[in-house]
Amino acid sequence: MLRPLLLSTIAVAMLAACQREAAPPAAETAAPPPAAAPAASAHAFDPAIRAEDFAELVKTLSSDEFEGRGPGSPGEDKTVEYIKAQYERLGLKPGNGDSYFQTVPMTETTADPATTTLKIDANGKPYDLKFGTDMVVGTRTGQKEVKIDGSDLVFVGYGVNAPEQKWNDYAGVDVKGKTVVMFVNDPGFHTQDESLFEGKRMTYYGRWTYKFEEAARQGAAAAIIVHDTDGASYGWEVVRGSWSGAQFDLRAADDPAPRLPAQGWITADAAKKLFADAGLDLAAEYKAANKRGFKAKPLNAKLSLDLKSAVTEKQSRNVIGVLPGSKRPDEAIVYMAHWDHLGKHPDEPGDNIYNGAIDNATGVAGIIEVAGAFAAQEPKPERSVVFLAVTLEESGLLGSKYYVAHPTFPLNKTVGVVNIDAMSVAGKTRDITVVGFGSSELEDILKPIADKQGRKLHAETHPEAGGFFRSDHFNFAKAGVPALYVDGGNDLVEGGVAAGEAAGKDYGDNRYHKPADQYDAATWKLDGTMDDLTAVYDVGRELAGSDKWPNWYKGNAFKAARDEMMQAKPAQ
Repeated sequence: MLRPLLLSTIAVAMLAACQREAAPPAAETAAPPPAAAPAASAHAFDPAIRAEDFAELVKTLSSDEFEGRGPGSPGEDKTVEYIKAQYERLGLKPGNGDSYFQTVPMTETTADPATTTLKIDANGKPYDLKFGTDMVVGTRTGQKEVKIDGSDLVFVGYGVNAPEQKWNDYAGVDVKGKTVVMFVNDPGFHTQDESLFEGKRMTYYGRWTYKFEEAARQGAAAAIIVHDTDGASYGWEVVRGSWSGAQFDLRAADDPAPRLPAQGWITADAAKKLFADAGLDLAAEYKAANKRGFKAKPLNAKLSLDLKSAVTEKQSRNVIGVLPGSKRPDEAIVYMAHWDHLGKHPDEPGDNIYNGAIDNATGVAGIIEVAGAFAAQEPKPERSVVFLAVTLEESGLLGSKYYVAHPTFPLNKTVGVVNIDAMSVAGKTRDITVVGFGSSELEDILKPIADKQGRKLHAETHPEAGGFFRSDHFNFAKAGVPALYVDGGNDLVEGGVAAGEAAGKDYGDNRYHKPADQYDAATWKLDGTMDDLTAVYDVGRELAGSDKWPNWYKGNAFKAARDEMMQAKPAQ
């Protein structure tokens, strides 16, 4: 979903799962009848990490034949069968009992833009907001129709309730049955005030997923986020593209997190008009919301919504392969990438297949290449190595969330996680970006590996994008398992930092979550990509051949969960 170099201009659901003693029952995880996989390629794969093999995998996964790898679509069937075939080619064992698949039950909800209406009445001035142009809205409840009639609008700043920060935007206001309007990102972001939260660096409170969940906990009828490109770290077209078409959620039975009847976004222009009609100045409210002691304000406006959706119960699949350890097979290192993307948008003219070559065919190709290296490794890994291709990342990290709730290796036997999401194809770099730098002792293992490559570790250059909270490793982190999410760096050998920033801006502006994210043999430079894969392979090789149990650094928010799970009795 996000990579700090290529998505430097672009900016998860919260994890409520705790460690389980066993995988879900067989009836829950049995795969549906498989679809015919695409014809086998004549490409001759090599066990070593190799650019030609990587390119072949990406080219296939991001081809039009895979239809944008939409969960629950024919493209999913082709994708998961292809990944399974690669695991079998490498000699990996099924990672979920006798199956390579872990079924993830899901609800597919598709709002109907033609019949969905959202009306605002501000100070007696009624008007409509147009779906896609002025707003996007949806529901996670599974209801085919959501009606809201004359709900009072309340401006709640950033919509944050953070006791440890002594900050509560809901203090003194009852929003039950009302519609809350809020800004994206954190208090302090727009002023860059380092005394508020983490200033420029986004915390989890800045993520839209948190804001909607908190609004649900407060009893709101609906929640609307005001879009701004800097705060979200992506433009309105990304919001429109991501929130139109089919939206996926875990079933309520599998995800007890609170849900709103309706949630969505409005454009900055729509917000400016709303606030002006309510007698407020939007720019002034940004300043007010960034100050301690902010008080929520009624907007003297009402919202009415008639949201019509098609709702279907479906299922998707995680794909899991494992290379059993030679000495301690009950302990595992996990390599993870999400296979899903945005599928097809038949209502859009022209090219409407969202191929997702960088996001995230590169990550899936990456874990397959690393799996090949482990399979050929001598001596064999002493610990098991798991290769986990998860679904529904683009829908809020749901496939990884489900796995963490139903792990095939107990979490207190999971040594660490290496996540690969949207790899750099911009060429060799002098550095390696560690998203969430300074988080865990996995960085201590990576550093000497980077040193040998002549590269330096550093934090992401755009921490305001909140990258640590926007990819699948975050679910493992919330549960306490140390996780490493690295990127190709920003200082290109050819062109330096300026070239790296330019590559990021070009991708963010022109290809991210767009049909143009396609494999491009003419422009991709895979020598740097191979350096990145070699580095993450070496991290796992070090862990798989040792008895190390890396932890989060002292003071990290996830360390307590790890300490607690490691003190518990080993799972049987």
